[in-house]
Amino acid sequence: MQLPRAEEELMQHLWKLEEAFMRDLLEEYPEPKPAPSTIATLLKRMTDKGFVDYEQKGRSRQYYPLVKKSDYFSKHVNGLIKKFFNNSAAQFASFFTSETELSEEELKELKAIVEDEIEGKNQ
Repeated sequence: MQLPRAEEELMQHLWKLEEAFMRDLLEEYPEPKPAPSTIATLLKRMTDKGFVDYEQKGRSRQYYPLVKKSDYFSKHVNGLIKKFFNNSAAQFASFFTSETELSEEELKELKAIVEDEIEGKNQ
């Protein structure tokens, strides 16, 4: 499941902090900061969707993610590959490397990552 932009932005902050009270999350936003009621609504929606949970600490709630950032983005990227690149990682890689402005050094880093993955699969 993909989160709407506002919820995904809030999840980014929660992944960074690992656990946070609402005031901690608000501090992560640049000015103008969203209203506390907006953050509360987003947290309620995300809790209902199973992305976030909380522990009651006195009168406050300490929120934490239930979904790992890597799991969320892995599903998102795999969905993009399936939807836009005929489920072909090679087509995605070709598009990514030709349509982004990667430096020679960044391309070499990608090549090394791919080679390491190949090596790991051969063991």
